[in-house]
Amino acid sequence: MIDPVRFPMNEDRVKGTIDELAGSAKRKVGEATGSTRLQVEGAVQQVKGKLENAWGRAKDAVHEANVEADVQHESRLDEAMNESAVETEPGVRGL
Repeated sequence: MIDPVRFPMNEDRVKGTIDELAGSAKRKVGEATGSTRLQVEGAVQQVKGKLENAWGRAKDAVHEANVEADVQHESRLDEAMNESAVETEPGVRGL
């Protein structure tokens, strides 16, 4: 699960959500009024929104993976530096 504090919803997901909601509303108005054109436009807009949301989720997942990789890399570097410092101090034996 993506942490919304560290990774706020990106622009693609916001646009996708808006398009899904607007498309749903447009489709329902089309159904209520008997307008096939509005029903089709609404359905197309909903699909567009779902695709934008999926693209945004994919971008979020890549971003989250990159951040996690950076954290792990920094931890390993810190650990290696600490081990190196302990080994090079005269008269101090490593653990």
